[in-house]
Amino acid sequence: MKKETFMETRHQSSILRWMARIVFASRWLQAPLYFGLIIAQTVYVYHFAMELMHLVQRTQTISETEIMLIVLGLIDVVMIANLLLMVIVGGYETLVSRLYLEGNPDQPEWLEHVNAGTMKVKLSMSLIGISSIHLLKTFIEAPTLSQQTMMWQVIIHLTFVLSAMAMAFTNRLMETNAD
Repeated sequence: MKKETFMETRHQSSILRWMARIVFASRWLQAPLYFGLIIAQTVYVYHFAMELMHLVQRTQTISETEIMLIVLGLIDVVMIANLLLMVIVGGYETLVSRLYLEGNPDQPEWLEHVNAGTMKVKLSMSLIGISSIHLLKTFIEAPTLSQQTMMWQVIIHLTFVLSAMAMAFTNRLMETNAD
């Protein structure tokens, strides 16, 4: 009787190991998502090039305010591309597989100590930067916008700021408790 119990336990144990391997291997399902983000980043590079050409071609015929708005749009594209890069590199390294960049002079400094909490704080800070650019554009275009539109943009920006502060505080608490 004990032999049957031992065999059943051994069979269950091998099933659990097999299931654990499948669950762990499922992280590779994320890889195509990161590849898709690389394609999205390529679209942003194309958009940046088109906007830059537009700016250069029209420099003689547009006002300083219009130049400033186009430049703010370019900065916005760069910040979104930076956000994409952080998600692609940091997410892949954290969730899918190591990138093995040790010793590479181009390795981003932040990647050495990346974890899910740090990524959330960095991403929220990037969102605040992007939101700040949009808010600055709103203030420049204030005469053409309704007060309600401007109010909602300020509220959304403040929501991003408060959310980032809450995430940073929570991340700091978790790091303090881990020590």
